[in-house]
Amino acid sequence: MPSISVVINTRNEEENLPRALKSIKSLADEIIVVDMESTDSTVGIAKKAGAKVFEHKHTGIVETARNFAISKATGDWILILDADEEIKPDLTKTLKELSESQEADYYRIPRKNIVFGKWMKHSRWWPDHIIRFFKKGKVEWSEIIHSVPTTTGRGVDLEAQENNSIVHHHYENIEQFLNRMNVYTTKQAEMLAKSGYKFDWKDLIKKPVNEFLSRYFFGSGYKDGVHGLALASLQACSEITLYLKVWQAEKFKEQETPIKEVIKAMKFSESDIHYWQADSLFKEHGGVVNRIKRKLKLR
Repeated sequence: MPSISVVINTRNEEENLPRALKSIKSLADEIIVVDMESTDSTVGIAKKAGAKVFEHKHTGIVETARNFAISKATGDWILILDADEEIKPDLTKTLKELSESQEADYYRIPRKNIVFGKWMKHSRWWPDHIIRFFKKGKVEWSEIIHSVPTTTGRGVDLEAQENNSIVHHHYENIEQFLNRMNVYTTKQAEMLAKSGYKFDWKDLIKKPVNEFLSRYFFGSGYKDGVHGLALASLQACSEITLYLKVWQAEKFKEQETPIKEVIKAMKFSESDIHYWQADSLFKEHGGVVNRIKRKLKLR
């Protein structure tokens, strides 16, 4: 039977790591933990669980240390797991079966994101397929935050069902979201600047509105209740923060914002808002069509 290595990168994960380690107990032939200068008991917990522990410089994002962690694994197959994630018995069984088959070289696994205590079934958070299980040597990450890895061979998506998913205990509170947002947007702003992007004040209107619409309406975030509304709003704030940080990197360079141009930009976004409002109403209730039918029936 092929061997399976589970790779986990950590940074001050003493609260989450025990749950992750417990979930892979019947799957992993080898556990690799690469710690990025934790100041809590993370390393001790990993060693007690029998993991092989390696150190890596803390860089603020996991991507920079992921390839290093993978290089330490000796298994035929590798499962990447974050410390705030866990797998259930059904997925354990599936991964064992897949490791014995020759169906694919890597698999995209759906991820069940728990945000503020709720499984986000919409808002573009499900099924959230990610490449996490692969033959050694078939997948490699870049050092770009939230990047899609480079792959070799054939890939397969596991069906978007709860029993196939990695459970991700994501944001537990607003403070955690804001702290991570601060780290992520700093890295993303650096990437935008390197790509040649120059700050444009119109993006302070367009980008957050588009993000909100894509999550709340296009992604049916309204079906997630107040959680969907709150998360779409926070992610819109993240977009504002990102582009303001690009402006900051340019030393807050002055730009003219003629009121007519500001209103024009707002109206453009407003038309998008009206479109997605109507689209969502139509999908959910038949919108204008149903209202006309009801009126005709009353006559």
